[in-house]
Amino acid sequence: MLGELHERSPRQIGPYRLLARLGAGGMGEVFLGADTRPSPHAASGPPSLAAVKVVRADLLTAAGDDAFRDRFRREIATARAVEGRFTARLLAGDADAPAPWLATEYVAGPTLDRAVRECGPLPPETVRSLGLALVRALRGIHHARVLHRDLKPANVLLGAGGPRVIDFGIARDFGASTLTATGAMVGSPGYMSPEHVLGGRHVVSASDVFSLASVLCYAATGEGPFGTGPVAAVLYRVSQAEAQLDAVPVELRELIEDCLRPDPSARPDVIALETRLRDAGASDRIVWPDGVRSQVALYEGALADTVRAAGPVAGRLPTMPGASPVHSAQTVT
Repeated sequence: MLGELHERSPRQIGPYRLLARLGAGGMGEVFLGADTRPSPHAASGPPSLAAVKVVRADLLTAAGDDAFRDRFRREIATARAVEGRFTARLLAGDADAPAPWLATEYVAGPTLDRAVRECGPLPPETVRSLGLALVRALRGIHHARVLHRDLKPANVLLGAGGPRVIDFGIARDFGASTLTATGAMVGSPGYMSPEHVLGGRHVVSASDVFSLASVLCYAATGEGPFGTGPVAAVLYRVSQAEAQLDAVPVELRELIEDCLRPDPSARPDVIALETRLRDAGASDRIVWPDGVRSQVALYEGALADTVRAAGPVAGRLPTMPGASPVHSAQTVT
């Protein structure tokens, strides 16, 4: 959830005053930021709150400062072209700052990973609707000629307005292979595709479909399709597409199996998946179970407390992100 800023944490990044720490990842730290720029037309301008990711300084050294910044600049421009209701919109970024950064739309809610760990697997009807939303997110990402390459439960946020896919485009390696110059793997072993295991040059749009199926398996069962254990063992099972789907509800199994086919060309594309999910009863309005609904409320409460404690930013209070009502599994209005 929202954490306090460390003593070494920056207090201002670009136009964003940092209010809290959201977490850290392979590329750097992520903060909750409030835009300090005047916004007389808040309804038509960018959201006042953002998730601000600041790149680690050692990545600049490892990849070569100029090469890294050039790649980062292109990735920001590409990610800005991604549009869609179910992706966290890129708001701003600066590849030339001492520490390169980017800001995306902030979503008050848990990751799918955390929601399932704390509340248990989602009901099949919720998984179908989640799948429809994620397919639409991938359509927007692929339309911008971007490959996500790291779709996993930790990169799906569950908010009051539905799920949002994060880290699209930017999450991928700044090189073309699966390993970086430092030897770190790009991607998450249990949610990679067989062709991704072979190296970044083999990744195609169907690779994201493979990862999507793994995410839906996790949402429905609480476990990924390729199990856990040593990374080498997991990657071997992925490379052979040896998925364990016995625990997947029967009404979801065929679709997930089709998306996990070893041959990328044999997997359904996002257009076919959208049709299949709609025909199976997937809804545009996701009905979160009560446990997830309670988690979202906790995040929203923590956000409200942080905003109140921050006080005025550039002469005004930060605007809370707009959200549609969260519906429980028992009561839908």
